[in-house]
Amino acid sequence: MNMTRLLGDGDPSPVVEFDPAATPGRRGADSPFLFVSDHAGRAVPGALGDLGVAPDDWERHIAWDIGVAAMGRMLAERLGSRLIEQAYSRLVIDCNRAPGHPTSIVRESDGTRVPGNHDLTVEHEGARVEEIFHPYHNRIAAELSARRGAGHPVVMVALHSFTPRMNGVSRPWHAGVLHNRNPGFGLRVRDLLAAEEGLVIGSNEPYALTDISDYTIPTHAEGRGLAYLELEVRQDLIANEGGQREWAERLARILPQAWEGIGA
Repeated sequence: MNMTRLLGDGDPSPVVEFDPAATPGRRGADSPFLFVSDHAGRAVPGALGDLGVAPDDWERHIAWDIGVAAMGRMLAERLGSRLIEQAYSRLVIDCNRAPGHPTSIVRESDGTRVPGNHDLTVEHEGARVEEIFHPYHNRIAAELSARRGAGHPVVMVALHSFTPRMNGVSRPWHAGVLHNRNPGFGLRVRDLLAAEEGLVIGSNEPYALTDISDYTIPTHAEGRGLAYLELEVRQDLIANEGGQREWAERLARILPQAWEGIGA
């Protein structure tokens, strides 16, 4: 099939890597944690313009996981771990959905219509998959394979954030741990977070992790039998630098404790 070219010379790479341990002879692979962020960015290919979405809506949760990029980098810095981010907005393509999933390329999100996603040809949808989705997931797969091939222990941590209100319903959780198969590490993190004073922690809240609703963890972690965590932090708690730092410090303390606690 002749694919319609999407990304131009002025468009960013879909894969953004942050590795605080990237010095000669040492990489983030020295840490067991590999952080990934499916919705860190809100870039849009120049060929797609603004998708017909108003400027104010690009500031909302429908476009990206608010606060997660800064929090993730602070956390990776503290633990000397590699972070792989996806640069493009989830309104272009959701990299935590399998291609062809009804919400892979949304036509409407939380009441906001996305005109640029209507009436897409197979070729146009395929270009988003080939040029954004696959490079991101291929990079994750390559990193995991290299670490396992080198005999490094691997804990995959998928970082997300969620809106305090969705479809008019308030969400009381400060954070949620999502889990399905091989949940031991995530459940340990859940329990440690729940023991923190004043925190309300959801278990498969505000979303449940399933093979259908998610792609990254089922494919890369559960499919390989890896320890993993899929974490959702409420966006109002990490919307500014102070909150991002607070959660990065909390997670930098709890994640190693959880890893030690399951006999790593």
